Amino acid sequence: MGNQHFSFKQFTVHQDRCAMKVCTDACIQGAYTAQYLQNTPHIHRILDIGTGTGLLSLMLAQKSPAIIDAVELDINAYEQAKGNFAESPWNDRLHIIQSDIQALEAPNKYDFIITNPPFYEQALKSSDHLRNQAMHATTLSYKALLTAIDHNLLPNGEFSVLLPYEPFKDFLALATTMGFTLHNRLDVQQSPKHSYFRTVGIFSRNTHPQPITNTLIIKDEQNQYSPTFINLLKDYYLYL
Repeated sequence: MGNQHFSFKQFTVHQDRCAMKVCTDACIQGAYTAQYLQNTPHIHRILDIGTGTGLLSLMLAQKSPAIIDAVELDINAYEQAKGNFAESPWNDRLHIIQSDIQALEAPNKYDFIITNPPFYEQALKSSDHLRNQAMHATTLSYKALLTAIDHNLLPNGEFSVLLPYEPFKDFLALATTMGFTLHNRLDVQQSPKHSYFRTVGIFSRNTHPQPITNTLIIKDEQNQYSPTFINLLKDYYLYL
């Protein structure tokens, strides 16, 4: 991966103006969510909260015919995503909005929301303000994020979130108190010898007796991409 851009099979993500670059766990969330959406044909409008480079919107657009609105607070990331959208094959249905999600008043609510939010609510921060804003909940707490999702989601809508494995437990507890139910979960390991480090969760307001839980190991004992990872990302990564 070059530092300035990341090339996928059907699109390129330029990232020189963004604090957070393309990373494997975000690609996993995009591919896992896009796979899920292919089995939910009623999805017509999607909202991407905190789009950054626009990666998740682009990954969903490759698989879903939905109209996708992306919201980004940082002006540099907004301009970057705007350019990435314009150069993509789906530029007619990818839209970018420069706004704080807490101030957004969209004319219509959404069937589906995806977000890769600031990860850490209480953790040491770096001296890089933009990276702190992207990595830490300096401008958007979990409660504020869930409130924004609740405000913008249709009654039968769903949302996808990516978080570190341990903080996901706190997010899940808070989401439950706010009327959301987890129904699909993907726990991710770097390799068989590593512990889980990321979780993708798909939530709705509908009750589910037990969430469907899957696991994904990125690399096997030989440090090669696992068959499950290859199957998930093969439509995106150039060399899979």
